[in-house]
Amino acid sequence: MSDGLPACPACAEDYTYESGAMLTCPMCGHEWAPGADGQADPAGDPVVKDAVGNVLADGDTVTIVKDLKVKGAGGGVVKVGTKVRGIRLIADGVDDHDIDAKVPGFGQMQLKSSVVKKVLS
Repeated sequence: MSDGLPACPACAEDYTYESGAMLTCPMCGHEWAPGADGQADPAGDPVVKDAVGNVLADGDTVTIVKDLKVKGAGGGVVKVGTKVRGIRLIADGVDDHDIDAKVPGFGQMQLKSSVVKKVLS
């Protein structure tokens, strides 16, 4: 209904309007900043950012920014600085895990974007 404004992320109604620097939904009262984390880009895909705010995309190379304890059969720790190539962004990860990747020495696993940093080339 609103010209060029996104639907409300809380209730998905199209009646959003601008209120200063914020967007507001009159149906549920939700207010948010345009382009805030978790909002969709114009194509409808969620925007995923790394620990320092760089936008991630499929195929990017990232490094781990903190030691990660691995739960499961083998256990172990993924060390800081481990380079992970060819990541895939996923929408259906468990507990905010939004990256699917093959971690050297550990195999296929899901990671949170908050524990990786994009390698800028």
